[in-house]
Amino acid sequence: MATFDRLQDLPLTIDSYELEAREADVSSGFLRHTTTIVLKGAGHTGVGEDVAYDTEDQVILQQAGPVLPLAGDWTLGSFCELIERTNLFPEPAQREASLNYRVWAYESAALDLALQQAGQALHDVLEMTPRPVRFVCSLRLGEPPQITAPLEARLANYPDLHFKLDPTPDWDAATIAALAASGAVQVLDFKGLYEGTTVDTPADPEFYTRVVNGLPGTWIEDPKLTAEISEVLAAVHDRVTWDANIHSVADIDALPFQPTMVNIKPSRFGPLSELFHAYDTCAERGIAMYGGGQFELGEGRGQIQYLASCFHPDGPNDVAPTGYNEPNPEPGLPVSPLPVAVSKTGFRWG
Repeated sequence: MATFDRLQDLPLTIDSYELEAREADVSSGFLRHTTTIVLKGAGHTGVGEDVAYDTEDQVILQQAGPVLPLAGDWTLGSFCELIERTNLFPEPAQREASLNYRVWAYESAALDLALQQAGQALHDVLEMTPRPVRFVCSLRLGEPPQITAPLEARLANYPDLHFKLDPTPDWDAATIAALAASGAVQVLDFKGLYEGTTVDTPADPEFYTRVVNGLPGTWIEDPKLTAEISEVLAAVHDRVTWDANIHSVADIDALPFQPTMVNIKPSRFGPLSELFHAYDTCAERGIAMYGGGQFELGEGRGQIQYLASCFHPDGPNDVAPTGYNEPNPEPGLPVSPLPVAVSKTGFRWG
């Protein structure tokens, strides 16, 4: 049975809903805003988090308030169908990706509420056993001459911490050698699928060669496959993984070669049906998975940790506890692997 088929017939009663604003400074140097969707019904609540990156989108949603006609008796499947045909933005979204982020927020809240009302937890309905979750800390390093300082500061408090790093052209041979010696780097996010942003990197084959060869054994995420870079990576296709372009099974099908592993970010998929279809497809094809977050500030972080514990607990999951997103993480944060902390009912972690 397909995974979503186990969930879609869950009864769901919604009496009302609320929107809760959240904000925090995060390590990438910006004030992050998210919105928690709180669905209420039959004495229970379900929560989901809208992780759209544009503050304007979040503020407009929060100011508009809970104006959608969501009250009623549904199944989880029929409610998701409603969400997917409803305009969830009071004003047009700043970017297309945000459409799926908001669908995910409402549908994950509905999943939580339906499970709460059924008195069951997600893993029980799916007949799965959650396992401890291995995670990495996602980080962009500093500027010369202290490029590795952010990594070194975190390793001082957490010597066994592993990282997903964003390589930049500033990484010279000495920097790469220091990173290799640390043994702490698991994923290199080249952000090669972005253009015209503050984080994308140049399609420089010498840069790719320097980093890829200097850090063997790491995953190469989202390379920009120009003819020259494709030649650089021809012998290491088994290390190449994809993230930013993965929104659906169709996107996995469209990859230039069969991946060994892909990053499954739940919020990027949007509809629950598409997310669980991707989990099923990767399992059937023997494609390994790891999870990723979007600087969640609330319950959304725990929900992606929950999914990781069920579907890909051993991957280099970019689902570190939110404290690691602070500019200077304090000692005492949970370390990898995260112990299982699923709720007795619902779709919650911790």
